[in-house]
Amino acid sequence: MIFLTEALENLRLRLKAVTVFKGVADSPALSRLIRLLDGIAADGQSAENIALYADFVKSVYENGCDFGECLKTCVFEDENIFIRLSAAKREIPAAVKSAAESELALFSELSAIGAKQLKSDLCGEISLPDFDSTSYNFVELYAKRAKDACKTGYGIFARHTMFRVEKGEILPFESPDEIRLDSLFGYKAERKKVLDNTKALLEGKPAANVLLCGDAGTGKSSTVKAVTNELSCEGLRLIELSKAQLPELPGVFGKIRENPLKFIIFIDDLSFNKNDDSLGTLKAILEGSASAKSQNAVIYATSNRRHLVKESFSDREGDDIHANDTKAELLSLSERFGLTVLFGKPDKKLYLEIVKNLAQKKGISLPEDELLLKAEEYALRKGGRSARAAEQFTDLLLAK
Repeated sequence: MIFLTEALENLRLRLKAVTVFKGVADSPALSRLIRLLDGIAADGQSAENIALYADFVKSVYENGCDFGECLKTCVFEDENIFIRLSAAKREIPAAVKSAAESELALFSELSAIGAKQLKSDLCGEISLPDFDSTSYNFVELYAKRAKDACKTGYGIFARHTMFRVEKGEILPFESPDEIRLDSLFGYKAERKKVLDNTKALLEGKPAANVLLCGDAGTGKSSTVKAVTNELSCEGLRLIELSKAQLPELPGVFGKIRENPLKFIIFIDDLSFNKNDDSLGTLKAILEGSASAKSQNAVIYATSNRRHLVKESFSDREGDDIHANDTKAELLSLSERFGLTVLFGKPDKKLYLEIVKNLAQKKGISLPEDELLLKAEEYALRKGGRSARAAEQFTDLLLAK
């Protein structure tokens, strides 16, 4: 005996056949709904099914309290064969297209399900929690989503902007730096070079690998992250690696090569010793090795060293017959970056200008003469002026 209404039984059986959007069917909310429908179909009202209903509603509550919205998020962020082929502008087999459209129509019907409809098949007088559900036409919505995949992305790249690499897997930063360009002061010309190069990447124009070099604390890393946040809505994502992970670069490029989004591969605080094994890996990629290069990504690296490779006086006095050639090879790594942007240590005028802007932004009410005098005293104690010192100084004033 079937205890479900005919409409819900039809939905239950169709959910069993979901193929293209299997990831959606396996999502917490929908998988719990499927278990609930199976339970009701088997024995109607029971303590076990009431518990399954509560478990389903709990998952809806944890995702915004609206089942339709929850379903929409799962559908839009699902990585599947249809969206991958569509984003890559490749032909979609008729069978895949037909299955996707059928499943999207199913999700449209599901989004119209309300708490009242489920509870009517589940219980009589028992009071059960309600939930909202916004009804959507997923066939129309997803067609637009697929068309805009080069900006919105799919899978984890739809949900997040900044990523890290761990054991060969690309994983999101759950709490990424949300810094924006308008919160950075000074170095406008330098940041414009980075911004313009990144816009070229997004527009499909030739874009250079970039080396941001200069003194510590001048905002090199902040510039890269701010540019990413500024252009994320245009389809830009950032994947950060450490120097130790350079051998994993070809694998990272392989994972993103057919992705419609554009990527900054970010290597922070880069420098080498002359015998570093990873030196050759980076050289090959910067020179455009066919096995490593990806057309939708550029490398942005920051370093306090202009030439990246550490050199000692003993290196210059070695027994290498062709010492000049060896030296040139070691120092040429930085030349393999198409664009080098130098962030020099700020002079007094720039440093104090940064301090004034930060103080204004943070609402610090201190006479300007006193503010600038204290800023200079702080820089002296820190061993020099820098954008980082200005940030730390103004944060210190806020804490008092």
